[in-house]
Amino acid sequence: PEKLIEMLYEGVLRFGAQAKKAIEEENIERKTYWINRCTAIFAELLNSLNYSGGDVAHYLSGLYTRQLQLLALANMENSTEKIEEVMGVTKGLLEAWRETTREEY
Repeated sequence: PEKLIEMLYEGVLRFGAQAKKAIEEENIERKTYWINRCTAIFAELLNSLNYSGGDVAHYLSGLYTRQLQLLALANMENSTEKIEEVMGVTKGLLEAWRETTREEY
């Protein structure tokens, strides 16, 4: 599962970049498609949290939920800034994930 989480975070970054490009090109159909892909990833991440492991899952739950809100707003407002915010958080998550998984091996 370690590699899967990393791939999901990378997917958000890839799809977020596509969504941003679509907003800049005023391509509403593509924007919606890419934002929906990001939303699906965060929904999957949210559903995969294991709350028996302590506080981390609760923290991530709040963080993922916030990203879902930002994506919904980005979609409604055609906001590249909100997409960038989601991508910034995701980059941080990816880096932290790589750090923790590197220490385990």
